[in-house]
Amino acid sequence: MSAELAVVGLGRMPYGQALQLQRALAQARIDRSIPNDLLLLVEHPPVITLGRSFKADHLSTPTHVLETRGIELFEIERGGDATFHGPGQLVGYPIYDLSEHRKDLHWFLRQIEESLIQALTTLGVPAQRDSRYTGVWTRNRKIASIGIHVKQWVTWHGFALNVTTDLSYFDLIVPCGIPEVAMTSVSRELGEQTPRDVWARMLDSVVLGFAEVFDQQARATTMEELNLAV
Repeated sequence: MSAELAVVGLGRMPYGQALQLQRALAQARIDRSIPNDLLLLVEHPPVITLGRSFKADHLSTPTHVLETRGIELFEIERGGDATFHGPGQLVGYPIYDLSEHRKDLHWFLRQIEESLIQALTTLGVPAQRDSRYTGVWTRNRKIASIGIHVKQWVTWHGFALNVTTDLSYFDLIVPCGIPEVAMTSVSRELGEQTPRDVWARMLDSVVLGFAEVFDQQARATTMEELNLAV
């Protein structure tokens, strides 16, 4: 029988609140207070996050300009460089205990990529890897960024998939530390063929992708059902 994957839709949530929630849930997973893997799905107000590999010249916009535009800035523990989260972007935080899968971070990253590739293909966006970088690409443009952290083989942080994202925000940084990278989104790739319910369809496809790739049974749940003081 496939293991269960608890899927929690958080709607739109400030990044700081979601970060605190991830850390608490990861600790609960470590402590076995939560018996199953989790996938948190969320949309953030505009925010730039800086991972462990961040280089100062990859934030090409002064912090006071970001503040004026209402864009938050966080230095965090995930791998990777600078990235942007904002409206129209589907952000997923898989909180997985890799001791129940495979104790291999590279394997886990490739599994996340494959989940997103399958989800995008379902919507008619041809997606693939780039062997030089972590993430998901389409037609030589980057459509999803991935960065994780792990403690005692429990993961948090995750992926950011551009669905209807305003891509001009990426001009404020060197996305993922890749010079001259071209960012794209589902809506840009589909153009006039973009379905009106693209967000809902992308959500469903991502959940299905994770369930299939990790051989799990996805179940929608709520924070109340998890019954944790987080």
